[in-house]
Amino acid sequence: MDSSSSSSSSSTVAATVAVAAAAATTVVSKCRVHPSHASAMGDLKLSVSDLPMLSCHYIQKGVLLPRPPFPVQHLVSLLQLSLSRTLSLFPPLAGRLSTASSGRVLISCNDEGVDLIHASAGDVLVADLLAPSRVPELFKSFFPLDRTVSYRGHWEPIVAVQVTELRDGVFIGCAVNHAVVDGTSFWNFFNTFAEVSRIGERRFSKVPDFRRESVLISDAVLKIPEGGPTVTFNEDEPLSERIFSFTREAILRLKAKANDRKWSESEDGDFNAVEIMGKQMHDPHVTSGNVKLTPSFLGSWFAKQRGGAGTRVETAEISSFQALSALLWRSVTRARKLHVSKTATFRMAVNCRHRLEPRLDAHYFGNAIQSIPTHASAGEVLSRDLRWCAERLNRSVAAHGDAAVRGAVEEWEREPRLFPLGNADGASITMGSSPRFPMFDNDFGWGRPVAIRSGRANKFDGKISAFPGREGGGSVDLEVVLSPETMDGIESDLEFMQYVSQH
Repeated sequence: MDSSSSSSSSSTVAATVAVAAAAATTVVSKCRVHPSHASAMGDLKLSVSDLPMLSCHYIQKGVLLPRPPFPVQHLVSLLQLSLSRTLSLFPPLAGRLSTASSGRVLISCNDEGVDLIHASAGDVLVADLLAPSRVPELFKSFFPLDRTVSYRGHWEPIVAVQVTELRDGVFIGCAVNHAVVDGTSFWNFFNTFAEVSRIGERRFSKVPDFRRESVLISDAVLKIPEGGPTVTFNEDEPLSERIFSFTREAILRLKAKANDRKWSESEDGDFNAVEIMGKQMHDPHVTSGNVKLTPSFLGSWFAKQRGGAGTRVETAEISSFQALSALLWRSVTRARKLHVSKTATFRMAVNCRHRLEPRLDAHYFGNAIQSIPTHASAGEVLSRDLRWCAERLNRSVAAHGDAAVRGAVEEWEREPRLFPLGNADGASITMGSSPRFPMFDNDFGWGRPVAIRSGRANKFDGKISAFPGREGGGSVDLEVVLSPETMDGIESDLEFMQYVSQH
């Protein structure tokens, strides 16, 4: 080990010890917050995409922020007022789950309210939390409703917010029932909460769509096991968690490799812009006059900008995120030392809002996700190249259009069941969240987040969550949760680590 590695290791250990020594999060106060205006909304049905999540933990995500330039008690009062106003825009979040005599599970928009908790870990520095290479366990204490299964929303609040004061910062952690929201709806709520805190009430562009008129709404009844559902994975298995950061340049180099292209910095702008705008064509708010932003239109438009009508630009076959996912698939499979004949599975949670015809509103409230598995033998994943793995992921996602979404709905209706989250065979990876979620837009009035972190919820060996990098521009952070020995393996994997930022 060279001197720089030794120095880095020593500082990491010191930071870990510092966090452990100060690892006491205490609750200062707790209050119930109700919407600022009474709800006029009736009961909402849980959809085919919502119901399976009743056996999953509440989603736990939060933002690490600088310390505000005013007393913490002022902050707690501000958040209480802002949360109350935000709940009026999201009436279901202030309600409770209920089960009708038919067995159907509903959201009763009854204004029972949510919890706001003020906690303190006043001896902990922001730098101490971010310095260790592995995510400190202390973060888990910054979230309410720890290990709460979503079915408990019949009795527990659907939302709980905890603000934890640090010596030089604050952490705002939010837990929301996963049978009520997916990542898209979660971050729409969180972004609105931050916006109300920052600028007060006004007309919001991302108004949630509460309609229940799509193919996802079904009369099928999910039978709940006696005593209520439980999570389908071992909550107590030993795990290691780390944030791996990838710069824009590293992502583009990886994408170029997956597409058998030679990457050069001069091509950076157009190469990424076609992909980014191609993704945005799924957003009904992104338009160019009356022109539909299709990939072919975008490709020809960029061609004209670079050299006239005769120039042709190929859009990338493999996306940046698929290339990154393929890299991770190979590295984790290698670190697990699986037998060559063992089936390795990579699951990706995909947003179905733009996949259905007609499309759901981009701000449809609730879950509108499905899990897409890609299978290959461990031998194939490791003996083939990055492009081969990325192509498999690409084909799985591309094939999941309207017919596939409807087919999955019909299959569930024939046999309603809870979602089997976990890694039962020891050879699976589950990718959730998205680097496209506007996580760093959560400025509550005194600056952007320093970092995004999650709680203990729904974590098992092979659970990966994708976040945008703080610097933006296409950078990505992967929150990777693995068994300790598998984590050690990918940290020493040269193919993987050559793309990981060391800063």
